[in-house]
Amino acid sequence: MSDHAPKSTSQNKNKPLLVLIEDEYDTANLVKLIMEEKGYQVVHAADGQAAQDLIVLMPPPSLILLDIQLPHVDGVTVLRTIRATLEWSDVPVIMLTAVSDAQRIQEVFSLQVQDYVLKPFQRATLIRYVERHCPLPT
Repeated sequence: MSDHAPKSTSQNKNKPLLVLIEDEYDTANLVKLIMEEKGYQVVHAADGQAAQDLIVLMPPPSLILLDIQLPHVDGVTVLRTIRATLEWSDVPVIMLTAVSDAQRIQEVFSLQVQDYVLKPFQRATLIRYVERHCPLPT
């Protein structure tokens, strides 16, 4: 299940839009809370198929936070879809995952991810990585 794309209002027009693709409920809620407190809008997809649907249905976001281990469609497949979709192909992607296997890390970096954050993550680290690739307007 995914949240719907945010409605365009004057309140959120200047907030960068993040897409969070994460199946763990507690992690998704925590990341969403952290990012919204910092001033980002967050659209959440709870599995790989929901993420694939978002890629078709909505305009590209400012940044994507992507887990590797997802139900229905894994994160590497979602990443390949992102990179193959013209409008989304240049969107920065940060992997947010518990997968620490060197081969998988090398595989996603070959698909042009910007950063790789291991779970459990530190709040300050996540914020720093997001702001590095998607700074808030001043």
